[in-house]
Amino acid sequence: MLYFLGQFGDALSAFNVFRYITFRTAGAVITALFFVFLFGPGMIALLRLKQGKGQPIREDGPAGHLLTKKGTPTMGGLMILSGAVISTLLWANLSNGYVWVVLFVTCGFGAIGFYDDYLKVKRMSHKGFGSKQRLLLEALIGGIAAFAISQLAQGAYGTSLLFPFVKDLALNLGYFYILFGGFVVVAAGNSVNLTDGLDGLAIVPVMVAAACFALIAYLVGSVNFSDYLLLNYVPGTAELSVVCGALIGAGLGFLWFNAPPAQIFMGDTGSLALGGALGSIAVATKHEIVLAIIGGLFVLETVSVIVQVVSFRLTGKRVFRMAPIHHHFEHLGWTESQVVIRFWIISFVLALIGLSSLKLR
Repeated sequence: MLYFLGQFGDALSAFNVFRYITFRTAGAVITALFFVFLFGPGMIALLRLKQGKGQPIREDGPAGHLLTKKGTPTMGGLMILSGAVISTLLWANLSNGYVWVVLFVTCGFGAIGFYDDYLKVKRMSHKGFGSKQRLLLEALIGGIAAFAISQLAQGAYGTSLLFPFVKDLALNLGYFYILFGGFVVVAAGNSVNLTDGLDGLAIVPVMVAAACFALIAYLVGSVNFSDYLLLNYVPGTAELSVVCGALIGAGLGFLWFNAPPAQIFMGDTGSLALGGALGSIAVATKHEIVLAIIGGLFVLETVSVIVQVVSFRLTGKRVFRMAPIHHHFEHLGWTESQVVIRFWIISFVLALIGLSSLKLR
């Protein structure tokens, strides 16, 4: 009798692993990865059937794009979103408010991007959703998310901006934090969107950033690790490691089909959603400034567009041969693979710099 009771106790203890965030994060990665592997081919076939001519290709872009990318379906972000969301719902603690805020932003931005992609495919034009209306909706979602995060983090730097390298340096922004947090979410979404222009270019830096924030969320959400490593403790955010794991797994699965030559593009459906997710996670963990470092490649792409537009309007001259900057290097003679892999390297380096700013012991 005692033997059977002991065996039953051992069986129950095995379920204790589900309490560990590290185990559930690994589970989220694997689940999202296999979900995309399993359903990806069917989704691609369906999107190709529905879209016919696929995503419109910029006529002013590199000449090779018209030959190699024409007819490729878009909205591949649906693969990423479905895998990431389902995996998160399966593995995350659904009583955690931060998880729902990030899912709200991810799905909200994904819906905006989906409508934009739909209009582009329907009209066979690059003019999708009106930019002002799109930004207004994004700002609304970002503002709601920032407000919710400030309430969840009440008493733990709820409306404060924290700075890297120094543990106790915090600037309380008060109600302006809602504007700031919303701006970070919107900026992150659109920065990833601008980066998504070549096969595999955006998804790998997104996964790198997600991996970094999986670690950051785990550390700042643990009272023991945050105290030992001189990090600001933000209760509840450790659960976001599971969400980051789901993003990584879905991203890996998507990369399998997006590797050059791509079978599918993520479109605004994926890029806006992924950027918004990273932005909301950064706001939740109070590492908005670190996101600008880790996601420095996205910042570079965005700045190149801003510089190009401002320069042309003020002087009539262009600084770059084409913006975003990855197209500039294509015009300089770099092959698409060279641009993508070199930008991946930059993203890894920036991630290491960003992690070093955590001021670990």
